Amino acid sequence: MEFVLDTADIDEVKELDGLLTIAGVTTNPTIITKSGKQSEEVFAQLADYLKPEQKLFAQTISTDYDGMLAEARHICGLRPKNTYVKIPVTRTGLRVIKAAKAEGLGVLATAIYSADEAFLAALNGADYLAPYVNRMCNYCDGVGQVVGLIRMLAAQGMDTKVMAASFKNVEQVRELIAAGIQAVTVQPPVVHAMIDHPGTEIAVAEFTENWKNAYGRTTLLA
Repeated sequence: MEFVLDTADIDEVKELDGLLTIAGVTTNPTIITKSGKQSEEVFAQLADYLKPEQKLFAQTISTDYDGMLAEARHICGLRPKNTYVKIPVTRTGLRVIKAAKAEGLGVLATAIYSADEAFLAALNGADYLAPYVNRMCNYCDGVGQVVGLIRMLAAQGMDTKVMAASFKNVEQVRELIAAGIQAVTVQPPVVHAMIDHPGTEIAVAEFTENWKNAYGRTTLLA
């Protein structure tokens, strides 16, 4: 399974990449605008830092066919390999997905709110599908829809990977990992919640205190 960070903050990427096995980074227009940086700066920082085997995902802004396709080519040209354009699954977006895949570009279909939208994007050749799990919960059982999508793709023998996005809490991530999802992209606050269970810190403090009381030191080696 691929564990991906959903952020434009290069410092967060560096910190978490040092702690965890990170498969890549996703961004979107909102994340970039909230960073206070120009998109060119964000892309340059990420492209410079990520290892060749780590993936970079960036989204189109245009909503017309020609503009989206031009942006798709630009995004996929940011790095020699492992760079994917994120294309929303609008009617125009579905056309662009077909065209981009015909040119051999890497594609992640995004802004997905139903298993049906996702499956159609997979038929158009998308490499990844990004259902917005928590946002989907406003309309239906978001986690359930994504589990159903995983089953749909498996039943049809399709290689497209589901990369669930838009998580509100750790429980949503856990349920989909347990369901066999191929990838998740998670924002740093939720990642930190997965790492920093308070019980672990309590246990470590107890071990250290007991050792210090018995041996007068806080290290294993004398």
